[in-house]
Amino acid sequence: MLIFTPDIPMSEDEFQQFRDFVYQHCGLHFTPDAKYLLEKRLAKRLQHHKMSSYKDYYYLLRYGREKDQELAEVIDALTTNETYFFREEYQLKTLCEEIVPEICVRKEASGKKKLRIWSAGCSSGEEPYTLAMLLLDKPSLRDWDLEVIGTDISHRVLNIARKGVYSAASFRTTEQGYLERFFTPVENDKYRINDEVRDLVNISHLNLFDTQRVALIGKMDVILCRNVIIYFDLAAKKKVVQNFHDRLHPEGYLLLGHSESLMNISTSFALKHFLNDMVYQRPEESALLSGDRP
Repeated sequence: MLIFTPDIPMSEDEFQQFRDFVYQHCGLHFTPDAKYLLEKRLAKRLQHHKMSSYKDYYYLLRYGREKDQELAEVIDALTTNETYFFREEYQLKTLCEEIVPEICVRKEASGKKKLRIWSAGCSSGEEPYTLAMLLLDKPSLRDWDLEVIGTDISHRVLNIARKGVYSAASFRTTEQGYLERFFTPVENDKYRINDEVRDLVNISHLNLFDTQRVALIGKMDVILCRNVIIYFDLAAKKKVVQNFHDRLHPEGYLLLGHSESLMNISTSFALKHFLNDMVYQRPEESALLSGDRP
């Protein structure tokens, strides 16, 4: 197996410049031993611009005419996007069989039959489309106003999500019934998600570190942010989790990845035990602390 070695070395000073710049933009944290990773993933951008140093590329990124577009290219190069339909099924089972019914009972009592779920860090779209399929599979929700929002910082994966065409790797845990009901076969053994599912899902670009933009997304009943905050340091995790807290309705739920927790990050959530999983919930009384109204 051949290992790609960058032709242009990155100095420690250059590494610190790039590391700090990316962190300030989106909270991604790179430890000192990640210098080779940045070299490897940014080398193609230097080649694209025919540059001979990371210092020149850094100035292009900071002050160049197309700096915003170039920053998007950097984020695409540095983010890892591994996902598939019906990932972590035990958690999805908890969501559909326990969390959603509980929320619906509470909302029906107040006369509000609207459910909003946010997939934060949705990558190429498999998670929000999975959520939409699961909601469509529940007869009790047929007269509800349903909305699933999928956001990511990478424009590259969002383009895939918007096209909605997937290959076999995305279906490793998908039951045949879902494939037959919600997808249409297309060329090269790929499948396109049906409009019935797409109509429930809104895909958009969002930097979770941008508190003002996050606020525009509105209030949510459930937020899924799975295997995302592991890439942040403690300060960035606290900021992003606080943003999630502020976006949730009182008694709303936050679902993290199986290896993630809020220990030492936030005390604003309560850990609630269900049959198949443990999930974080924004307590009702926290509404009073932030001035929210149910």
